[in-house]
Amino acid sequence: MSSTGPYPPRLYARTVEIEDPGPLAPLLPGPDAFAWVRRGEGMIGWGEVVRSKPASVAEAEEWWTGLVSQVVSVSDLNQTPGAGFMAFGSFVFDPATTAARSTMVVPRTVIGRRNGRSWLTQIGTSFGHDDALPPVVQPVPPRSVSYADGGLTGPQWEAAVAEAVRRISAGELEKVVLARDLLARSSEPIDPRWILARLAERYERCWSYLVDGLVGATPEMLLRRENGLVTSRVLAGTIQRSGDNTRDLASAAALARSSKDLEEHEYAVASVADALAPYCSGMNVPDAPYVLELPNVLHLATDVTAVAGPERTSLGLAAALHPSAAVCGTPTETARETLAELEHLDRERYAGPVGWIDAQGDGEWGIALRCGIVDETDPRQIRLFAGCGVVAGSDPQSELTESNAKLVPMRDALG
Repeated sequence: MSSTGPYPPRLYARTVEIEDPGPLAPLLPGPDAFAWVRRGEGMIGWGEVVRSKPASVAEAEEWWTGLVSQVVSVSDLNQTPGAGFMAFGSFVFDPATTAARSTMVVPRTVIGRRNGRSWLTQIGTSFGHDDALPPVVQPVPPRSVSYADGGLTGPQWEAAVAEAVRRISAGELEKVVLARDLLARSSEPIDPRWILARLAERYERCWSYLVDGLVGATPEMLLRRENGLVTSRVLAGTIQRSGDNTRDLASAAALARSSKDLEEHEYAVASVADALAPYCSGMNVPDAPYVLELPNVLHLATDVTAVAGPERTSLGLAAALHPSAAVCGTPTETARETLAELEHLDRERYAGPVGWIDAQGDGEWGIALRCGIVDETDPRQIRLFAGCGVVAGSDPQSELTESNAKLVPMRDALG
């Protein structure tokens, strides 16, 4: 059953522990399934019990709180986040500049795997259920993939970066994150499960996701809330890997000393800490970032931790954090206006929160990076995105090189 109204009839959720099903990504039965996986763990779901298209993350939290109050749940794993009534969600970056809509979906069936325990949750208008899992129709790889520029060509995007640097140097703002898009086209419909499985296999330190045609593997955790503990992983400052370990080690050391990248990172960390401060206590912000190594790039990273009260769900905290300086800039409103003017693209759900929430308000919301959106009207086409933080010391050609490096995961997954 699907509903676009405020609430469906009373819902029932039953969760039972099951034998270990193995890595989750290969178990998705069809391309319209949902996934949030990392290192073989996480959750996958399919079917649709109820859907909401909220205007904002804050509106989604209000809707979710009301929905949860009407749910009857029975679970064998009461203390495991995500094991029970839950929803997957994906949000647009800026509702004011897109015709796309955010979405939250309660799936009919969920399989979870975490910390040595696995479970099956089934949700509906009664406790009736069927333990038999649907057969998996294996995805086929995209065929004859070709690429074309999106909103801007490479030289045009470099010019946009140069204009952003000029405005920063003039004191109009401190940082702006400029995105670019690339169109990929296959001769046959693209099955996002093919992309998801390859991202999950190669980028196991990232969170791989699939929600309504949005598929990717993000290294950046906007917000995780688990039993009151809040964690946010901030990434800003990037350098491409060479494939040579000795050179990469030198690159990592250079990145950790780069004044341009450290400045960019400092803005991002400060924006997260400032946004969480009114809702959390016991915050810990490390003095210096570490270097996160991924197969294609090296990132400066900082893990901010804090304690949140029970009145703030993961969605509520995500609403307070989004958009952070890591995907927008500083000051926020000036940066948002600048990127809307210079990018010449509709971000849709790129760089918006993506993840899940459970009935207790726990959840994980990553930032939709290293991703693509399959075209709803022509599933042979997918739009890929990458973005770079621009500060006073940014060089347009270097930023274009960095954006190309960030497109590598999706291009490789398309094969």
